[in-house]
Amino acid sequence: MSTRKRPPRYEEEEKRPRRTTRTTSQSRSRSNSSSSSRRKNSTSHSYDEDFYDSSTKRRSSTSKSNTKKRKKKKKRKMRLLLFLEILIILVALLYAAYYFVFSKMQTDHVNMENVTINHFQDDNINHYKTIALFGLDSQDNDFGEGNRSDAMIIASINKKTKEVKLLSLYRDTFVNVDRKEGSELTKLTHAYSFGGPQLAVSTINQNLDLNITDYVTVNFKALANTVDLLGGIELDIQEAELGNLNDYIGNMNKINGGNSPKIKKAGKQTVDGNQAVAYCRIRYVGNGDFRRTERQRTVIEQIAKKAKSTNPITLTKIVNEVLPHIQTSFDSLEVLSLAKDVFRYKIVETQGFPFNTTGTKLSGIYYGIPTTLHSNVIEAHKFLFGTENYTPSDTVTNISNKIINYTGIQ
Repeated sequence: MSTRKRPPRYEEEEKRPRRTTRTTSQSRSRSNSSSSSRRKNSTSHSYDEDFYDSSTKRRSSTSKSNTKKRKKKKKRKMRLLLFLEILIILVALLYAAYYFVFSKMQTDHVNMENVTINHFQDDNINHYKTIALFGLDSQDNDFGEGNRSDAMIIASINKKTKEVKLLSLYRDTFVNVDRKEGSELTKLTHAYSFGGPQLAVSTINQNLDLNITDYVTVNFKALANTVDLLGGIELDIQEAELGNLNDYIGNMNKINGGNSPKIKKAGKQTVDGNQAVAYCRIRYVGNGDFRRTERQRTVIEQIAKKAKSTNPITLTKIVNEVLPHIQTSFDSLEVLSLAKDVFRYKIVETQGFPFNTTGTKLSGIYYGIPTTLHSNVIEAHKFLFGTENYTPSDTVTNISNKIINYTGIQ
């Protein structure tokens, strides 16, 4: 039986894959599936975009926050730098003002730690700052040896209350002075002339049992300028003082310059600088040196009273004007330390030393003999430091006996 072969083209057709015909339902299903897939993709894409946007916003917000913080830090740094610059400028200005003002002051380079101090016991003295004040009739800012101290005052400042007591020392007081040539009994005022402020302070310490290491010396010009810049001070002029006062006013006009008028009548009145200094110098009216030192203390009290009610600008002018006419053992920082309490200081009491004295002439020269030095020193410690029943040192006791033996007065 013979087999009939298919034509080649049929074989080729069989090898070709057959096309499948999709039904309508299949197309729809595929279409729905495709649409659903697109929606899913679309939803997924939308979610990704939202997440991206949210993330971007957070990063943007964080970035803005960090930027603000950086700006705040920068502002703080700028403020700090500005503050430091201002502080540096202020310090520089203060230093310049400090140097300008205090460079005018004559600071004594003598070692005041070498002044004489007796061996004595008074614990109360440690609660006070004690300063020696000297007034010279020097006309040319010469504060050294050769000048007699026209005024000598001990200022006792209570460190706690700032109360001040002034003890004037009578210039003619008969005391012991240790000169280079040896010890001698003479007037207290001679000590400054023999050895300047160092010997003057040593003499005061030796004869009164004090521990003073600081002093301030002024001349007539300083006092007159201070009174003028304060606008004058009020004094109660006595009738008996007019003649001597007016003589000294004319003298002060020649020394300090100016044309201060003479005082025409007695009574309370405002006086200028030269008139005030002339008032301090009156010697031959009243009870001699006793009344004279009282006038000096009155002028100091009136200056202090007026200064407390004076504005800072005027006080600055006074400092600038007066410092060139002052010499002191204090350095600039110590002056500032004292000056910061200027409005707290209050002069509560004034006295003169010796409390008991007898005037006499020795070899034709007038002296004030303390009666006795021993008992007067006891009274001085009570006045200055509130010490009851003070026991003077052996040094004071020996000087007291020496004065009694020399003068026969006790």
